[in-house]
Amino acid sequence: MWLYPWFEQAWLRLTTSFSPFTLHTLFTFAIHEFSYWGVYLPYAVMDRSRFFRRWKLQESTYGYSSVSKQSQNLPREDGKKFWRCVLYVAANHLFLVLPLILVTHPLFEMLGTTHGLPLPSLGEFFSQILFCLFVEDVCFYWGHRALHTPWLYRHVHSIHHQYTAPFGAVAEFAHPLEVIFLGMSTVAGPLIVGPHLLTLWGYLVVRCWQTVDCHSGYDLPWSLNRWFPLYGGARQHDHHHKTYSGNYASMFIYMDWIFGTDSAWRFSLQRARTKSKCLSVEQPDLKESRER
Repeated sequence: MWLYPWFEQAWLRLTTSFSPFTLHTLFTFAIHEFSYWGVYLPYAVMDRSRFFRRWKLQESTYGYSSVSKQSQNLPREDGKKFWRCVLYVAANHLFLVLPLILVTHPLFEMLGTTHGLPLPSLGEFFSQILFCLFVEDVCFYWGHRALHTPWLYRHVHSIHHQYTAPFGAVAEFAHPLEVIFLGMSTVAGPLIVGPHLLTLWGYLVVRCWQTVDCHSGYDLPWSLNRWFPLYGGARQHDHHHKTYSGNYASMFIYMDWIFGTDSAWRFSLQRARTKSKCLSVEQPDLKESRER
């Protein structure tokens, strides 16, 4: 037992108060919703604050490819683009994510996913979450790359790329077929290991945080990619939305590195570093010339 006794007792009360079907479906959907919108809420506050603009990767807050650049700064236009995204994502959650959870529930039952005691050990909890994240990343990479083939991009994936300067809620703004197609990459890991329900919820929370963070449009001082280089984060995925190609993985950078689909992004990083060095050299020269 790795959790405090009071939590174990609270878990027991929870699992005996509701049916297994309710716990594995409706509660899982509720965890998804609270995680997704809860993670996005701080970014929504940042979008309305000038203080955080210094860490914004693109100038536009709600960049939308079908709108002229001049109108992107208009509050009314921003409001329309924001609510269009939020309502569309909410509909996707209700009419696609919830049914997907309902459909996969029997599969998890067959694979032995339980919700009772004993709770998973600390090692089992984190190792299974990490395994599921790596499986999801591999599946997502190939699925996402397939969506960038001409026909699938034109008819399916182009909806997600309407927002060239993404913000947190855009993470699951996608064509219904894409939601189902890439949603299978999210459940692939859990279907392999058949985790305890608590582990499944933990994985779902991390997955929701990751996808909202990658679409946030912010490279903050405390962003995970700044101290964990294997994590791509918003800096990598924002480049994907800006250029419409490359950086296909969802969380980690190794798949794009192995298959060479991050070359344009790495070139942009190198160019930015070179430009920064040139500016640092020019500034002392300007200072000396003024003193003369």
